[in-house]
Amino acid sequence: MLEVDRGGVPGKAGERPNAAQRQQRDLAAEVEKRSKRKLKARRRKGGGIWFGLGMFGLVGWSVTIPVLIFLALGIWIDSHSSGRFSWTLMLLVLGVILGSIHAWFWITKERKDIEREREEENLNE
Repeated sequence: MLEVDRGGVPGKAGERPNAAQRQQRDLAAEVEKRSKRKLKARRRKGGGIWFGLGMFGLVGWSVTIPVLIFLALGIWIDSHSSGRFSWTLMLLVLGVILGSIHAWFWITKERKDIEREREEENLNE
């Protein structure tokens, strides 16, 4: 009596699969895994090269906006007061620091989301 194992490879009941059957089963499993990944990628919104470029743009703007706001505030303070410290320079540095922290948190969140999706994908296999 012939039986079909999990990979769809026929063999006799109780018989261990030979190398060709194992290779065929492994190939079938790999094809199934890749096709599921491709279907999931098609369902997912966004992605691709434009998504990656957009990510770079978002990170850049998350640093640029605080820098410009604090820079403008520093120029305004320096123009309306006289002091021995440059508010423009101090607030420029503060804007860079705050913008970088914001970008770091945002990238960390995105990385965690990607890792979570990968773990879910590995559990579903």
